Amino acid sequence: MKFQVHIPFVEHLGFELQQFEGGQAQITFNPRPEHENSFNVVHGGASMTLLDVVMAHAARSVEPSMGCVTIEMKTSFMRAAKGPLVAHGSLLHRTATMAFTEGRIVDAEGKLCAHATGTFKYVPRLPVGKSTQALNTLKTD
Repeated sequence: MKFQVHIPFVEHLGFELQQFEGGQAQITFNPRPEHENSFNVVHGGASMTLLDVVMAHAARSVEPSMGCVTIEMKTSFMRAAKGPLVAHGSLLHRTATMAFTEGRIVDAEGKLCAHATGTFKYVPRLPVGKSTQALNTLKTD
């Protein structure tokens, strides 16, 4: 399954979308050596990006014509993550403009590596070619 939008950083990391429906999302990640930290495990930034993307996709799965921007996320790391990894995202609650989500990353043995909660704002998609500066002008009320 392909991501519905072009996200250069996600493509750089090599995330693969497996599920995108009904408030659920699943993404697989096979980290490469450049995604590791000095302890030779997946860098926390790569894990947080994976959680951010899977939670946003869980939110967007019920509103695919809209974009989602991260308002906040809280992440807890349970154990060192070594690939391949699977991230699961769930939409817990939504309003007309906000989505409240949960995400988790498990390793190949099914052990929980990281957990997050996140809040996302639904925003209209920008037309192709619009600059990111336009994103900053969107109303946030």
